[in-house]
Amino acid sequence: MAYIRLFFILLLLRLVSAYQHHSLLQDKAALLAFKKSILDPTSALANWKDDVHVCNFTRIKCNEQHHRVMEIDLSSSQLVGKISPFISNLTRLRRLKLNENQFYGTIPPELSSLRYLIVFIVMDNNLTGTLPPSFFSNCSNLKVIDASLNYFTGQIPAQIGDCATLWSLNLYNNNFTGQLPASFTNITSLSSLDVGYNFLSGELPSDMVRNWPNLTNLYLSYNNMSSHGNNTNLYPFFAALRNCTDLKEVALDGMGLGGTLPSSIAHPSLKFLDLQANRIFGPIPREIGNLSNITELSLTSNLLNGAIPEEISLLSMLERLFLSHNFFSGRIPVTLSKLKHLGLVDLANNKLSGEIPGSLGDLGQLSYLFLNNNLLSGSIPSKLLNCENLYKLDLSYNQLIGRIPPQIAELREIRIFINLSHNHLQGPWPIELSKLANVLEMDISSNNLSGNIFPQISSCIAVTTINFSHNSLQGLLPDSLVGAGNGGGGGGGGGVIENMGNSTANMLTGSIGYIAPEKVVDSCLIRASRDQSAEVRRMWEVAIGELIELGILCTQETPSNRPTMLDAADDLDRLKRYLSGDTTVTFASSLGFSSSTLSND
Repeated sequence: MAYIRLFFILLLLRLVSAYQHHSLLQDKAALLAFKKSILDPTSALANWKDDVHVCNFTRIKCNEQHHRVMEIDLSSSQLVGKISPFISNLTRLRRLKLNENQFYGTIPPELSSLRYLIVFIVMDNNLTGTLPPSFFSNCSNLKVIDASLNYFTGQIPAQIGDCATLWSLNLYNNNFTGQLPASFTNITSLSSLDVGYNFLSGELPSDMVRNWPNLTNLYLSYNNMSSHGNNTNLYPFFAALRNCTDLKEVALDGMGLGGTLPSSIAHPSLKFLDLQANRIFGPIPREIGNLSNITELSLTSNLLNGAIPEEISLLSMLERLFLSHNFFSGRIPVTLSKLKHLGLVDLANNKLSGEIPGSLGDLGQLSYLFLNNNLLSGSIPSKLLNCENLYKLDLSYNQLIGRIPPQIAELREIRIFINLSHNHLQGPWPIELSKLANVLEMDISSNNLSGNIFPQISSCIAVTTINFSHNSLQGLLPDSLVGAGNGGGGGGGGGVIENMGNSTANMLTGSIGYIAPEKVVDSCLIRASRDQSAEVRRMWEVAIGELIELGILCTQETPSNRPTMLDAADDLDRLKRYLSGDTTVTFASSLGFSSSTLSND
């Protein structure tokens, strides 16, 4: 009897081994057929050959016994073609990752036979069509689905709700329409949902959210959804979010959501909240101070008004604050200086008034400060310039007065730009600005600055654009700004800024207010002019002067002060005839030029 039992055991083992061998050959055949159906321009699949064991194929993983293929990871392989239905023969496949390639066409419905599939990622391809419902109804073990950054259309299949253990669903940046399927309520294990940048409609999914206690990340941005009560009530949705006790990130930006900010907005575990580009109105509720773990808060581009509440200073973990393009009024809270992690503050384009709190200089991590386009007054506090890590500073379009503090030289790390334009700053150009060696753009235009600036400004070796226009500045342009050395002395190496008798325009030879280190006036032209006769030099001077003056008029802020295109074209034609030798030419008085005959006297 024992012999019979042993015989059947050995027979069973041989049958199992034969089956496993057959299955492995089947897996290999499926992969080789898949390879033949696509283009592989970088030879990423070079070792997918008949004489190579399938478990040694690049980007392929088998189970521990090397009996079946368990994973295909072809992400970022630059593969081109359609997703082959041959993959469906890999019946024990658990993870399929085809992201960041150039696959096109539709998802083969044959993939629905992959009953053991847990991870399905086809993100960032050129896939089109609808998602096959059968794929999700049969592959009910799916835990991760990522079909983002494609061109899928139609409605999101309700069968996704059959994937009861689904943990992460990413469908952003497609062309999905309709509403989120009601069946999503069944996915109680859902942790992350991103369906942003589609054309989805309907109310914010409050009922679904209540059934997602494990939700950590929710991104619905840039769809056509609305708040409750015909887009007037945000309270039900934010109240439902309170059931998600481990919620970390919520993005509802760019949807035109209406209503006021409810007190229920203050979720204690939330770290990221983006509500920008909506139609939210009214004040910020004082309960905002209960967002104790928030690191980034964006309410930009809404209809919010009232004062910025002092309770924002309770957000001790806050790193980035965006409140621009609203209707906030009153003063900037001095208590913002308590937020020691704050690295970005954007309060631009509001109606904030009063002085800039010098205490903002206590924010040691501050890198970006935007206070432009407000009604701020007073002087620039010197203490503000204690922020040695500032990369970008914009105080333009306010009502600031006084001098530019010499402490501005301490902003050694400022690398992108500094903008103090369109204020009422006065006094001489501070030589300390020339110590900002890393700044790329500098704009101090439309102030009441005076004095000589250019010999020092050449120290700003990284600068690409400087705007000094609409001040009362004068001086010589150094050689480093107008071209390689001219070899002359006594000011012959630079163009001249002349005060034109008012503070509305500065005239630079070859440039109006904007200076770049490449070349303002070609040094070759300057040298060549010295070798010409007095008559030719006179003609050149007239031509350059007329071009500069025409440029100044064409860049006037008030349209009524600018010449028409026809007037400008006529004047350029007369200038061309003058340079051709017609010295009887007169220039149009409508442009503000002298109408007298230009002579060689």
